[in-house]
Amino acid sequence: MRVHQEPKIAKKSRFWYDAEMDENQRQILLKTAKQAVHAAVRGYQRPPAVSARDPHLLAHRGCFVTLKNGQELRGCIGQFDPDRPLIEMVSRMAVSSAAQDPRFAGDRITPAELPQLYLEISVLSPMEKTDNPLELQLGVHGIYITDGYRSGCFLPQVATETGWTKEEFLDYCCVHKAGLRPGAWRKDPSVRVFLFTAEVFGAAWEQIEV
Repeated sequence: MRVHQEPKIAKKSRFWYDAEMDENQRQILLKTAKQAVHAAVRGYQRPPAVSARDPHLLAHRGCFVTLKNGQELRGCIGQFDPDRPLIEMVSRMAVSSAAQDPRFAGDRITPAELPQLYLEISVLSPMEKTDNPLELQLGVHGIYITDGYRSGCFLPQVATETGWTKEEFLDYCCVHKAGLRPGAWRKDPSVRVFLFTAEVFGAAWEQIEV
C-alpha cells in the first residue's frame, strides 16, 4: 500500500465520527469507488462528481482503496490526513489506486479486467503515537513507522492475511515499507511508531450496483 500524502499527526477532528457506517453508507462509498475506478481505467478526464448529505460521508476521514484481482494486488493507495470529505477522499484514492500506484506503472488495470476486480475500502481512525509498539492488537491496529524522510505503513488486515506475529508485523514494515533495518522500531530512538484502526469493507465488482 502506498501513502498518497504524508500524514500530519493531529488531534481528533471535530468532523470525526466514531460510529461504524451502516450498509447503505458503505454501498454509497463502494459505488463511488467503482465509478472512479471505471473512469480512471477507461481514460476519462475525471471521475463522476460526488456529493452527499449524510454527515458520516462528509466527515473528514483518511482512507485507503485497495484493488485486487483474485489474490493478486492491483493497486492500493491511501491518505491518512484528510483534506476533503470522506466520499471525495474515496473517489480520489480509487483513481490513484487504479491509475497511479507506481508499483504497477507498466502493468495497469485494463478495461477487460474490471469485472474481475474486488474493491476494498479502509476508513481510518486518527493515528496515535505509541511508546510501546508491542501494545498493538493484531488484526485491529494498523501501523505507521517513520524515521525522518523514511516511512511505511501496514493496514490492520495485513497482519490477519499474513499470520505474522507482532514482531514480524513491525519488522516487515520497517524493512519492506520504510527501508529501515529489522528491529528499528525498538532500537532506534529516532524511529516513531503510530497505531490506528480501520473500518474495512469491500465487494466484488459485479456485486456493486451503480
